[in-house]
Amino acid sequence: MADSIMSKAATMEIPINSNGDTGSLPEDDSLEQDLQQVMVSGPNLNETSIVSGGYGGPAGGIIPTSSIKGPAVHYNPQYLERRRAPATGPDIRMKSRGVNLGTSQSSDRLANHNQPHPGSSNHSSGNSTEELTRGVAVEKLDSVKKWGINTYKCTKQMFSERFGRGSRTVDLELEAQIDLLRDTKLKYENILRLATALTTHFQSMVQTQQALGDTFTDLSQKSPELQDEFGYNAETQKLLCKNGESLLGAISFFVSSVDTLVNKTMEDTLMTIRLYENARLEFDAYRSDLEELSMGPRDAASMVRIEMAQHEYQHYRDKYERLRSDVTIKLKFLEENKVKVMHKQLLLFHNAISAYFAGNQQQLEQTLIQFNVKLKPPGSDKPSWLEEQ
Repeated sequence: MADSIMSKAATMEIPINSNGDTGSLPEDDSLEQDLQQVMVSGPNLNETSIVSGGYGGPAGGIIPTSSIKGPAVHYNPQYLERRRAPATGPDIRMKSRGVNLGTSQSSDRLANHNQPHPGSSNHSSGNSTEELTRGVAVEKLDSVKKWGINTYKCTKQMFSERFGRGSRTVDLELEAQIDLLRDTKLKYENILRLATALTTHFQSMVQTQQALGDTFTDLSQKSPELQDEFGYNAETQKLLCKNGESLLGAISFFVSSVDTLVNKTMEDTLMTIRLYENARLEFDAYRSDLEELSMGPRDAASMVRIEMAQHEYQHYRDKYERLRSDVTIKLKFLEENKVKVMHKQLLLFHNAISAYFAGNQQQLEQTLIQFNVKLKPPGSDKPSWLEEQ
């Protein structure tokens, strides 16, 4: 077997073209390695034989080759150099498979060059987010800085006024109206507290009268000898209970109206007054700051600070005047609304109380109709079963 393999390797032919050079036909790498091995060592021709007949012929067709000397293949170094040199055209085997190696590699390089880096979008988005966060932080820092400066100046102005070393802007007429409003609010709060207490006590009395009337009615049915007496008292208590519920409705309406006037209308005006007082303090603080700068030297840096102080002074002056106008208008409308509301409520309270204690049920009912007072049905104050869940 070994002899036949070596004989085949010794009789292999190297294809050449018409010019005597090797062609560019595809060669296997294993063939090149075999050729290199044969060129270096050469086959042992003394132990080989040449078969002259066909495959499976008689043994007599074997010709011994012991007389042949030297290698059957000559070494050609130019052939190997041409094999190792890069091919100018595409590989025949890759071309036969439908693959254009040079074109695909160049297209891949262009695609990779044009394709953005995977992390570039994330990097740019991260930069934009960081810039946005930095902008928000700078804005907050500026607002805190302005708030700190404003608070310092206002606190300084407040202590200066407390210790009598600073001046303040005073509107005597407006200050008198504000003081009157605060005093009126305190008195109305007292009326509201007393009226609420009267409502609570009177409601307890009405509930007691209702329970007493139910007891008289029960005893009139169980005591035949006192049936008429218990019946009279039961009817009287029921009538008082009915009138009491009507009076209770009138008092509750009075309390509700006064509560709206005190805790909503007056409180809204006092809120505007508090804003006005803060604006007045800021205005005086920046006015004092401008006066101090105006009394100092007049160099370039001082002129810049004076100009900035003048701008801030004008801003807070406009704010102060705007709020002062708002307070004046609200005080005027509050006074008109207070007179209108209290005139109606005080008349309702007087007529209802007089009719109840005079025992005039008809007049009491007319009073409720006159002031559009709607009585709540019994048990309406209790929460529904949905609210209790």
